[in-house]
Amino acid sequence: MARQTKQKQILTDALKKLDLFFDAFELHQRVAKSRIGIATVYRFLKQLEEKEEIHAFLCNDQKIYSLNKKNHAHFTCEICGKIEHLNIKKVDFLRVSGKACHFQLDVKGKCNGCFKKEKIG
Repeated sequence: MARQTKQKQILTDALKKLDLFFDAFELHQRVAKSRIGIATVYRFLKQLEEKEEIHAFLCNDQKIYSLNKKNHAHFTCEICGKIEHLNIKKVDFLRVSGKACHFQLDVKGKCNGCFKKEKIG
């Protein structure tokens, strides 16, 4: 069992105050007054991810984390590049040979604005 250092306790307390999704820099800003380095923050998050205490996702080529969100989904317009976060509550359409813990989904297509412009033009 890993020992609970003062730095880990400060980081753990800061995590409890974060919103649904956050990145390493956001956590680092919250603990900056404690003089905890960014490398320590990354190691801490990696350990939590390995122990499956947090979930990691990719968002705009950046790793983000969540304590309680089990999925992260986007719709990206291939014409204008607009990105919309999707709120998916059920994944009964997804079949896996095992038990899924969390997932990330990226859907691409045409947003309504680009679709309407195409129909008019």
